[in-house]
Amino acid sequence: MTADPRIEDLLRQLAPQVLGTIVRRFRQFDLAEDAVQEALLTAAVQWEAQGIPESPRGWLVTVAARRMSDQLRSESSRRRREDAVAARLPSEVLGDGAADPDEDDTLTLLFLCCHPALSPASQIALTLRAVGGLTTAQIARAFLAPEATMAQRISRAKATIKAAGTRFSLPPDDERAERLSVVLHVLYLIFNEGYTASSGPDLQRSDLTVEAIRLARDLHRLLPAEGEVAGLLALMLLTDARRPARISSNGDLVSLAEQDRRQWNAAAITEGVGLITDTLSRAPLGAYQLQAAIAAVHDEAASAEETDWREIVVLYQLLERFGPSPVVTLNHAVAIAMIDGPRAGLAMLAPLADDERMAGGHRLEAVRAHLLEMDGDRSAARDAYRTAARRSTSLPEQRYLEMRAARLADHR
Repeated sequence: MTADPRIEDLLRQLAPQVLGTIVRRFRQFDLAEDAVQEALLTAAVQWEAQGIPESPRGWLVTVAARRMSDQLRSESSRRRREDAVAARLPSEVLGDGAADPDEDDTLTLLFLCCHPALSPASQIALTLRAVGGLTTAQIARAFLAPEATMAQRISRAKATIKAAGTRFSLPPDDERAERLSVVLHVLYLIFNEGYTASSGPDLQRSDLTVEAIRLARDLHRLLPAEGEVAGLLALMLLTDARRPARISSNGDLVSLAEQDRRQWNAAAITEGVGLITDTLSRAPLGAYQLQAAIAAVHDEAASAEETDWREIVVLYQLLERFGPSPVVTLNHAVAIAMIDGPRAGLAMLAPLADDERMAGGHRLEAVRAHLLEMDGDRSAARDAYRTAARRSTSLPEQRYLEMRAARLADHR
């Protein structure tokens, strides 16, 4: 957006606040989002040349509101509505750019972008565009999709919200917990796609992990008492702390057990451990908190050999009750194997062979290969690694799995 990272960070921080103000005033999310994007692009150019204004938020609100008024004015069928809205609009919004006194609408905007009428892919795209302040081109690059395709997805998402007649307000109390879980899941998906890209030549997309952490921080600031919000932020920090050690100097994936832990981000680990320790002591237990607690056990171990696998098994047993899934079972099986041996882990994996959610994916075969290798069955492990490599759509993961298979072949 701009060559100055200070300006880019500020614009991303202010984007949801400005959009919330415009949506609340004009009641048209689709047009408001376009107007705010134009204001952000204008600011990126002007602020770099002329400096950041005294009230950057007020400046953006003023420009976006004027763009919005121009759009409404150009549509003759909406003249009456424009006049009615303009009459309600505070003078400070359309005046000299003074700071808008209204509250921060980031939380409301997150709930809107994660509306249950939208598909997960549309929720992610709209969240990154409206709340994250990313351009359509940036989102398209992140998900390896054509810009035109991503533009259509975002446009359809906005049309869906408009057709649903959704009001720009927080959901009622009886819906809030369910809607918050959707918001957390969307942020979780954004982070996971950034930490391990589902396809393409790159293992990681740091732009997405950074954005997911930033949005999770904003959500934690808005909902400091929500244990699962703190748990998700802690999980992201503790997981992302390992990122510097996940890729070797020649670009190969490095497994957790083989990583140089001196490269891990100590500050992120300290912050994440502090967050999860605090929330576990005061908030009702949840799946994100348990995942963060597991990540903390890994991160606090001085070496792979010193990992407290018994504690991890207990945490996975709890997680199987709070948030059961095939991925949880896969990881639980590895932890069991570290205590009771690989055959115990393989036995836990057996039922997943019939789970439709695992069909065609590579993760089950990759974990089976690892446990078979631990059990000394090199031939079966080699075949499983090769199967997993064929099924993976991530080039770095393919190379890693093929390397493991080749290493077993070399030691026949």
